[in-house]
Amino acid sequence: MRLIASALVTLAFAGSGSIAQAQPLKTRTLKVSYDITLAGLPLGKADLSSSFAGSKYEMEGRAKLTGLAMILTGGKGEASASGTLADDAPPRSSSFAVVSKTSDNQRSVRMGLKSGRVAKVEIDPPLEPRPDRVPVKAADKRGVVDPMSALLMSAVASKNLTDPANCDRTIPVFDGASRMNVVLSYGETKNVEVPGYSGPVLVCNARYVPISGHRSERPATKFMQENKDISVWLAPVEGPRLLFPLKVSVRTMIGMGEMQASLWSLEEDGKASPPIRKAVRADEAIEAGAVQ
Repeated sequence: MRLIASALVTLAFAGSGSIAQAQPLKTRTLKVSYDITLAGLPLGKADLSSSFAGSKYEMEGRAKLTGLAMILTGGKGEASASGTLADDAPPRSSSFAVVSKTSDNQRSVRMGLKSGRVAKVEIDPPLEPRPDRVPVKAADKRGVVDPMSALLMSAVASKNLTDPANCDRTIPVFDGASRMNVVLSYGETKNVEVPGYSGPVLVCNARYVPISGHRSERPATKFMQENKDISVWLAPVEGPRLLFPLKVSVRTMIGMGEMQASLWSLEEDGKASPPIRKAVRADEAIEAGAVQ
């Protein structure tokens, strides 16, 4: 879902030379529903809705564990993000918010960003100090994108949306507490079919590279650093000239985890189905202050 047209208003001239009224910007909305599995067993579901108008985007999502996983943990979460898009460049996040809940605790993160830099972060309750947590430096909060906006991958300028070169990128992510790089590289091209989309997808290999904020001595951190069994399947989104995950696969310490699209819908003005319930938003909750 990349940049939708230009933010500049297109003017048409009448025969007499008078200027016609500017046409309103079209809004495109991509809705994707995912099934989540772990070691081949159903784990939960997730829904993402991403809207684009001119250079602006807004994203909302929710996820919920189902079945036995829900009974044991009660896990669910809601998130939102907003910002602007530009050709052949990462998204410019302006806000990010997420609330995650389990049967015995809840944590919320709200983050405001300005020109690719983190302006303010609120985490409730705060993370507990740990001796092995790598300190986050001021430089780690510059030139970053939030985890939700990171799903929006602009196509390489002048390249076809399914050109293998679109896999080759490093995504600098900051989630409010930790800074990491997600390094993608081309694996292969496949043809897939899910309700709402049929055609080619880029299969990109992915590597997790922690920078700061992570706990360096945790077995899970070390496992993910060495993990070579991570991939993301990117489907093209015409109009905004973006690529968006159709499937994500990650080997975990207890088996293969997958998030597979079960429904894909790209809609335009007036044709959208009822929107996903709004998640917590950060736009008004965080006012951009002095950039750290």
